[in-house]
Amino acid sequence: MRLMARAGWIVLAGWVWLVLGQCLPARALEVPPLSGRIVDLAHVLPPATNAQLSDTLRTHETNTSNQVAVLIVPSLEGEPLFDFSHRVATTWKLGTKATGNGVLLLVAIKERKIRLEVGYGLEGVLTDARSAQIIRNEMAPKFRAGDVPAGITAGVLAVLKTIEGTYNAPEPATVIRPDGEVIANTVFAVILGLVIGLFFSRAHRLLGPVVGGGLSFLVAPWVIPALIAGGVSLFLVSLAGGIGQGTGGRRRSSSTPFDDTWFSTRHGGWGSGGLGESFGGSGGFSGGGGDFGGGGASGDW
Repeated sequence: MRLMARAGWIVLAGWVWLVLGQCLPARALEVPPLSGRIVDLAHVLPPATNAQLSDTLRTHETNTSNQVAVLIVPSLEGEPLFDFSHRVATTWKLGTKATGNGVLLLVAIKERKIRLEVGYGLEGVLTDARSAQIIRNEMAPKFRAGDVPAGITAGVLAVLKTIEGTYNAPEPATVIRPDGEVIANTVFAVILGLVIGLFFSRAHRLLGPVVGGGLSFLVAPWVIPALIAGGVSLFLVSLAGGIGQGTGGRRRSSSTPFDDTWFSTRHGGWGSGGLGESFGGSGGFSGGGGDFGGGGASGDW
């Protein structure tokens, strides 16, 4: 019994270390210079595709004054997608200062994540829901098929068509599949946490719920499903271990489908930030002083 208790404390210490490691701020990834409308640091775009997209974005800016840029990075190096994307957008200052009509498309190859950052002036047209739809329908399927250049091209064209009012969003059958995967993974996390938690409850009644809930939180996909899985596991292990003071009746938890695309979390009070300078690039491209407030959407593939 002492050996089991000691093993339990070791697992608990490891879990705490993992959680604290994820909560501690990672070293901020350096914002690259705005060297053009397409900044491909991962070198995934063929030169012809890069040139064609740059010409398309240049023409759109000439006709509308909207500034749309693409940044492709090999890795986020531990920095949250939203934080880095917002830092890039506010540092590059895409769009004009008067209208805030800038858009940033960020792709992180290693993490397989996508972010559309939308300036204040375009949030009414390129809404959070439409941004999520573009990522989900236009980009993610092509990325999953291994054609990153096609996915980026489709995303850029969909953004421009949305701004111009000519985009018709299809709803492919693949929309349902990620929901089922997330639900299945969340259920698996709950079951795993319940089994492991009950095992450690034998060593200590308080240890089981903590280990089970923490394990479910770490295994479940994304934040909201992880919180649900962790809470359900903690409750069930506590109830089974005699800690919960319920009446013994079964609690039924409702399940909610989660998509592989999530909307922005808006951070009030975030200004334009940045360095106040314009970056020279190919063709003299530079930001125009635009501002971003967290509008847009994120997703993965």
